Amino acid sequence: MGSHERFMKEALEEAGQALIAGEFPVGCVMVHDGEIVSRGRRMNSRPPHGNELDHAEITALRKLFVYQPELERSRVVVYSTMEPCLMCYVTLLLNGIRTIVYGYEDIMGGGTSLLLAELAPLYREMDVSVTPHVLRRESLELFRLFFADQENTYWQDSPLARYTLAQIAAENDQ
Repeated sequence: MGSHERFMKEALEEAGQALIAGEFPVGCVMVHDGEIVSRGRRMNSRPPHGNELDHAEITALRKLFVYQPELERSRVVVYSTMEPCLMCYVTLLLNGIRTIVYGYEDIMGGGTSLLLAELAPLYREMDVSVTPHVLRRESLELFRLFFADQENTYWQDSPLARYTLAQIAAENDQ
């Protein structure tokens, strides 16, 4: 097993904990020199405290600032079970992170396809590495479980929910 898979399994653990708590199952770990330096999971995706700020990448980044502020962030690798949304992607970039690995594509709000070269100079000059689909099937299964549970109302009947359930059906047909 390669390091991408090893660290993605840790992100999947975080996502699994989010799912158990009834939250949207996104997990994230941040790695520096082969060691996990921060962890996060999606929080507050449910009422009554539902918001769009407590994403897994943001919670992990906040912990990194508190517990490891001295780390050279350009050497931090982010592992997320879902492609970072536009907010998370740009926040990671603005905070010096340049390497992102994710499991499942976010067809509704994923930010990693943003063409940095076409933006203002601040972004245009960034050299970013993105590796998609590491342990995609395992990530997909967590989202299937989430969307199949009618108790979870977050993004139910959204393009992402429909896409996820169609992906599962397509894999089952193979």
